[in-house]
Amino acid sequence: MSPIQTARGLLTLCLAPILTFFVSLFALIDLLWVRRDPWKAQQFPRWWGHTICRLAGVRVRIEGLDHITPDQTYIFAGNHASQFDIFVFQGYFPYDFRWMAKKELFRLPVFGQTMLRVGYIPVDRSNSREAMKSLDAAAARIAAGKSVLIFPEGTRSADGRLKEFKGGAVLLAIKAGVPLVPMAFNGSHQVLPKGRWIPDSGEIVLRIGTPIPTAGLKTKDKQQLVDTLHKAVASLLDEAHQPLPPEDRTAGTAQG
Repeated sequence: MSPIQTARGLLTLCLAPILTFFVSLFALIDLLWVRRDPWKAQQFPRWWGHTICRLAGVRVRIEGLDHITPDQTYIFAGNHASQFDIFVFQGYFPYDFRWMAKKELFRLPVFGQTMLRVGYIPVDRSNSREAMKSLDAAAARIAAGKSVLIFPEGTRSADGRLKEFKGGAVLLAIKAGVPLVPMAFNGSHQVLPKGRWIPDSGEIVLRIGTPIPTAGLKTKDKQQLVDTLHKAVASLLDEAHQPLPPEDRTAGTAQG
């Protein structure tokens, strides 16, 4: 990383929390006293994501938007290779959607209140019973017309390669009965890998795949749908982000 990019990355790191606070504050004011419209208030987080990418020198390209319909409800599911996945999707994805986030975030001053007002969906992970209740509540809101983005890996990939998917995201899609849209963030790991604080410049390409229907599926179909979704996401990834072959994963586990 060049000295200029290091300085640019440090500036982004310092400004990101400040931008987050003021964007949340302005959005909350807009929701409470000005336009009072959750969709119009989305302009604030869109500006936030776009600005952070621009500050870091990150270029963004989206491919495959022709696969989806703007007024259709979806669950978008993709790989999670970097914190910049969030900035890219929030700043550049042109359609209405909401985030699913752990309920603890909704307790944060200003930020949490704004998330709740905009319509973001809290998830309780405290125990299996509460997690299932929050999953049912989220499914009901999605079925009522709220598209969401999820990361089925559950956390960021340390090496940028696609990991195995957890079943909760797919179960949510089955309960809601809406199509799953596979997508892939390419290049985000190179910009800011897990464990690093200062972002590099570069290009991130978000590829949108063909929706996978879930209507009529039952809980017993969960694993088959997990496998279908994983293969669909993998097909959208560049070589650097492809999952390791099973034999390489086994060898790595044995060595660890």
